[in-house]
Amino acid sequence: MFQGASSLSLDAKGRLSVPTRHRDVLSATAAGQLTITRHPHGCLMLFPRSEWEKFRERVAALPMTAHWWKRIFLGNAMDVDMDSTGRVLISPELREATHITKETILLGMGSHFELWDKSTYEAQEALAMQGDMPDVLRDFSI
Repeated sequence: MFQGASSLSLDAKGRLSVPTRHRDVLSATAAGQLTITRHPHGCLMLFPRSEWEKFRERVAALPMTAHWWKRIFLGNAMDVDMDSTGRVLISPELREATHITKETILLGMGSHFELWDKSTYEAQEALAMQGDMPDVLRDFSI
């Protein structure tokens, strides 16, 4: 399970250096093989390959009414491998689609990660914090 937030900078070639705490797990469980695709909220999702395959099967099984979502998830998916120093290349197409330039936030979301442009994430988080708590969380005990 991946959790936690990391502020990271992409290098000049668009590579992301995966934090050590996640890098070791990804090397051991996924041989450093990841799949990156778009998320409809404006970020990228980074999956260990085995988790991607599960997600891909669920998306592929969606009905024709969700065909555009299949295109968003599957049509934008790119397989990448961590290099020997734990970096992964975020393609120019995916960076452009999500407005990711240099400063990012990497969020552990359990079975996968989300990668956000830092300023976009901060703005979206501020909006969420100002809004009402969703009904599903009203009875959630902390």
